[in-house]
Amino acid sequence: MLFLNVNGLKLSRLMIGTGDIRKWNNTDMLDQFVAAGGTTIDAAHQYREAEKIVGKWMLERGNRDQLVILTKGAHHDDGSPGARVNPEAIRIDLMESLDRLGTGWIDMYALHRDDPSVPVGSIMEELNRHIHDGRIRAIGASNWSYKRIQEANDYALRNGLVGFSFNSVNLSLASPMEPRWEGSVSADQATCEWHANNQMPLLSWSAQAGGFFSGHFSPDDLSNKDMVRVYYNDDNWERYRRAAVLAEEYGVSPTQIALSYVLNRPFPTGAIIGPRNDAELDESIKAMEMKLTREQLAWLNLEEAEGIA
Repeated sequence: MLFLNVNGLKLSRLMIGTGDIRKWNNTDMLDQFVAAGGTTIDAAHQYREAEKIVGKWMLERGNRDQLVILTKGAHHDDGSPGARVNPEAIRIDLMESLDRLGTGWIDMYALHRDDPSVPVGSIMEELNRHIHDGRIRAIGASNWSYKRIQEANDYALRNGLVGFSFNSVNLSLASPMEPRWEGSVSADQATCEWHANNQMPLLSWSAQAGGFFSGHFSPDDLSNKDMVRVYYNDDNWERYRRAAVLAEEYGVSPTQIALSYVLNRPFPTGAIIGPRNDAELDESIKAMEMKLTREQLAWLNLEEAEGIA
């Protein structure tokens, strides 16, 4: 397992997501992830029971000190109606997350959505109160634009506060035509250039584009309306074809090529994954260790013509 350093925290570059943990019926995958060297678990107040399941599992295993917990709050449809990116909602969600997880601190706390109408000052001041009191070790944004993150960090710098140290948006080889979920943000070229310039870690959710490269989808299969809505276009099918060509050359799967594309950016990246079994976890670990050249990355993303693979 390879790692990132964020504010002194040792993050495994593969992070296990718990949004679907209730469907697993057990916590075996958490055990297998940790046994494989994984340290970082992604959760959210909005995932309802997921934090409770993770908290109970950590208590039973006695492994809280060996883990990096990334959880999120202030989602717009989680709690009081309407926009919730405000000090009161942040405080409520954070305290409830701490209780559910059965821990005294959150290693990495991210705001799950943004509300651009709210000034960044009150947000950063509230988050810094909890850093000062030891409840949070690092703060970040999930589904914020890079411009808002920069604005927030400029405010923090001017006022002697701790700024955001990580960003969690979607980054995948398949380029979405529209947000997969309301308020979600995907990294475009400008976002990637911003990350390359400042080297802030980008922790990608849906790094494998919802299984687009798994071989379970095809242009004539329109049964999954969300996949059709978000990913079905000629450019993404060409990206899939190129991933398959490179996968054959490397002796791996197109899904591994797609994940390796995310993990070989010119800035620090991590990928939040949702393996369903040992084989899928092992496949992701092997993809993490692959090296793709800058020319191969450009070719996969249709920035270069044929002949690179």
